[in-house]
Amino acid sequence: MKFRPLHDRVVVRRITENEKTAGGIIIPDSAQEKPQEGEVVSVGPGVRGSDGKVHALDVKAGDRVLFGKWSGNEVKIGSEELLIMKESDIMAVLESKAKGKKKAA
Repeated sequence: MKFRPLHDRVVVRRITENEKTAGGIIIPDSAQEKPQEGEVVSVGPGVRGSDGKVHALDVKAGDRVLFGKWSGNEVKIGSEELLIMKESDIMAVLESKAKGKKKAA
């Protein structure tokens, strides 16, 4: 099934964290906190401003993002559990350091 979010909505897939402690103890799903980090799956076209123009969102599909603990609505599409939230619920985009780049002197 294909879908696309509307307006300033963003679809996010939670990134699961390690299920073991440093000591090797396995933490059951019911005791784990839900991760607050995810990958953007899809974004809406943007929000319509007071000028009547659609303003594109700052995030794009593939971005790794941080969001609030209680942000978004959980939905199940096919067999996958996803979150749909407004772009304003996203607190940060995680950027990885580019490999192979040298610092300028």
